[in-house]
Amino acid sequence: MGVSSPVSCSLSSSCQLQGQFDLNGMFKAGDVVLGGLFEVHYYSVLPSMSFASKPQQPSCKGFDILGFKQSQTMAFAIEEINRNSNLLPNVTLGYSLYDNCATLGVAFRAVLSLVSGRQEKVDQQCLGSPHVLAIVGDSISTHCIAISSVLGLYKVPMVSYFATCSCLSDQQRFPSFFRTIPSDAFQVRAMLQILKRFGWTWVGLLVSDDDYGLYAARSFHSDLAQSGGGCLAYSEVLPWGNDPTEFRRIVNVMKKSTAHVVIVFAHRNHILHLMEEVIKQNVTGLQWMASEAWTLSAILQTPHLMPYLGGTLGIAIRRGEIPGLREFLLRMRPEKDPDHSYGNSIVRQFWEDTFQCRFAPPSSDWVDAGGRLCTGQEDLRNVELSILDVSDLRPEYNVYKAVYALAHALEDMLQCVPGRGPFSGHSCASLQRVEPWQLLYYLERVNFTTAFGDQVSFDENGDALPIYDVMNWLWLPDGSTKVQNVGVVRESASTGGELTLDEDRIFWNFESKKPPQSVCSESCPPGTRMARRKGKPVCCFDCILCSEGKISNQTDAMECTSCPEDFWSNPQRDHCVPKSMEFLSYHEPLGISLTTASLLGTLICSIVLGIFMYHRTTPMVRANNSELSFLLLLSLKLCFLCSLLFIGRPRLWTCQLRHAAFGISFVLCVSCILVKTMVVLAVFKASKPGGGASLKWFGAVQQRGTVLALTSIQAVICTAWLVSSSPVPYKNTQYHTDKIVYECAVGSKVGFAVLLGYIGLLAILSFLLAFLARNLPDNFNEAKLITFSMLIFCAVWVAFIPAYVNSPGNYADAVEVFAILASSFGLLVALFGPKCYIILLRPERNTKKAVMGRGTTKI
Repeated sequence: MGVSSPVSCSLSSSCQLQGQFDLNGMFKAGDVVLGGLFEVHYYSVLPSMSFASKPQQPSCKGFDILGFKQSQTMAFAIEEINRNSNLLPNVTLGYSLYDNCATLGVAFRAVLSLVSGRQEKVDQQCLGSPHVLAIVGDSISTHCIAISSVLGLYKVPMVSYFATCSCLSDQQRFPSFFRTIPSDAFQVRAMLQILKRFGWTWVGLLVSDDDYGLYAARSFHSDLAQSGGGCLAYSEVLPWGNDPTEFRRIVNVMKKSTAHVVIVFAHRNHILHLMEEVIKQNVTGLQWMASEAWTLSAILQTPHLMPYLGGTLGIAIRRGEIPGLREFLLRMRPEKDPDHSYGNSIVRQFWEDTFQCRFAPPSSDWVDAGGRLCTGQEDLRNVELSILDVSDLRPEYNVYKAVYALAHALEDMLQCVPGRGPFSGHSCASLQRVEPWQLLYYLERVNFTTAFGDQVSFDENGDALPIYDVMNWLWLPDGSTKVQNVGVVRESASTGGELTLDEDRIFWNFESKKPPQSVCSESCPPGTRMARRKGKPVCCFDCILCSEGKISNQTDAMECTSCPEDFWSNPQRDHCVPKSMEFLSYHEPLGISLTTASLLGTLICSIVLGIFMYHRTTPMVRANNSELSFLLLLSLKLCFLCSLLFIGRPRLWTCQLRHAAFGISFVLCVSCILVKTMVVLAVFKASKPGGGASLKWFGAVQQRGTVLALTSIQAVICTAWLVSSSPVPYKNTQYHTDKIVYECAVGSKVGFAVLLGYIGLLAILSFLLAFLARNLPDNFNEAKLITFSMLIFCAVWVAFIPAYVNSPGNYADAVEVFAILASSFGLLVALFGPKCYIILLRPERNTKKAVMGRGTTKI
């Protein structure tokens, strides 16, 4: 079919077509003609370029039934509009539809034919409007980029139904481009939502080596990085044509990768070549995700591919309904006159491909092979054709919307009231002299709702409202394939991306019949944090257990958070628990042992006191100042009992009382010993000539007064300490990180030191006096017992100081209790042990004669 193409303008004021393009097309006249570009053939065979003669025109091969169906949808939409009395009632629309043969060169030839017209010579200036007012197409993004770059210069509207490259949203580069299919930018975001839904964070990406695939890859990389929802295990570009070496390399990458999800932005031809190598290497166990370019491709839904592609999830164009389309297709008839074949050459090709016949005159090869002739009266109802299936109209529905968008824009333009128009001088466009740029103005503002209920409008970038169906390839038991709708993805300015999936309907091509796991590293459970692997993507990490005192209570935590001061991490490190409280308890072995020792000492004191009370009239008791002995036993009992204040949970009153009771009890005890020592020395001095006057200073009253005075000093020290800086319960977290040592803070260290120092002073004084009296005659030998007891007492408390300072936590209290008990037992045994021995076991020595030293046996 010869169609005029490039135009030149001569000085004779006429336009001359400079060449002939051999294009497949379909034409219908009208008041306004709309152009269309469709992929009616899969590919074209380019002629050899010898540069010795004029090259032949490319020949188109491989009839594409879906592309033909889309072209007929445009023809049907225009026919339907012409019948509609409410839309463009006084205007007849026509069309010029061409086959692009999936080749940019052929598509450009078709566009030049659309804008320049069919006449070989026009007797007028090379000025005026293009032959068509707007173009519906192309289906390929690369074609649209090239064509729109030219049409945009002349503001000729172009409405694509299948070109999805996000680059076409650039209105600076493509000011006249619109589309009724969402941009790939939204398709990428839709896929990211699916990845997020199933937790797929480690995926492979394959794209075609064209604008469609490369721009999709760029958007995918950008959006994936912004969302932080995953990583690419690999990203490969599928070559054009069948390059076995490159496809083998790509499949090897897929096979070695740990990613189980593969996303493919490519065309069906790429997938066919890729799957040949996938089958050769038997690469199974992959979850494929298809872009809209091949989601519904029937050529891939074959039994031998289903073991590999079964369960594919794909993004598909929104399905719509077009009432009357099937009847229109059934009414198609090819022209039988070859001289008028231009009007419907693609219909003739469809007829020949469907019924396997040729229109007259057939080629000699066809006749020799016994091929039959087409009559044009064959009945489409007698053959099974996918073109007649109108239950799943997707690209066709976009074509339908594109035609109606142009019709509504034209209707709005014709409704313009003169004097109120949008153009210069408030003028309106005229149907007789309408310019494409005038239609472009109204197309930008078009807004209507289809009979199917979908709103059609364009945003500032010429993009349609984004909405996609989510499809799933169901592999049936009989080996056939069914592509089912399992969800929808829509996006709006108010709600953002919204994914609705019916997961129960999804077919998973795995033994488990469940979604696969596709992660570089398993999610880090609570209690761990992610540590990136050096040189690997962020999705590849190790899970490190949180250190002690830190937790993470969520999955895939980047950092562990420290617990509050009074809390500690549990063994699983997933939540904080109150720190265990440690103190010298009555329930632990150490506390039980010390309590037992304290009560035992108290009991022994009580027994000794009972013995002394019972034998109070005996010489042994009376000779050793029975009143001071009773007071000393009472003070020792208090010393034993005060140790109980150091055991148990610290409270304010126990903290305040423990050291005061300890200090006063021991001062009382040591004061009694000191007075007893002084009495011994006074008695010895009084036994010498002229020394009797010394006893008057050590009578019973003076002894009581001295003990009281010395004890009162300690009471004053304790009172001043408690008033100025009282000991209080304190939660000490310095000794252990995982527990709290509950102890009594001494408050004023000076007060504590003065208290201990005063006790030490009295003890040293008692020791020195007793030491001086150690060589007195045997009848005053109690001085030796006092010396020994004070030696024990001082030794215990001298050892106590470094042990107390270096003991952590509750062990400090244990050391202090041990010192109290040890010194108390030392005093009790040293002072009262020998006396009880004589009273109970050697009563013959408990006589005045023996006590006064006139016996033969010494104590």
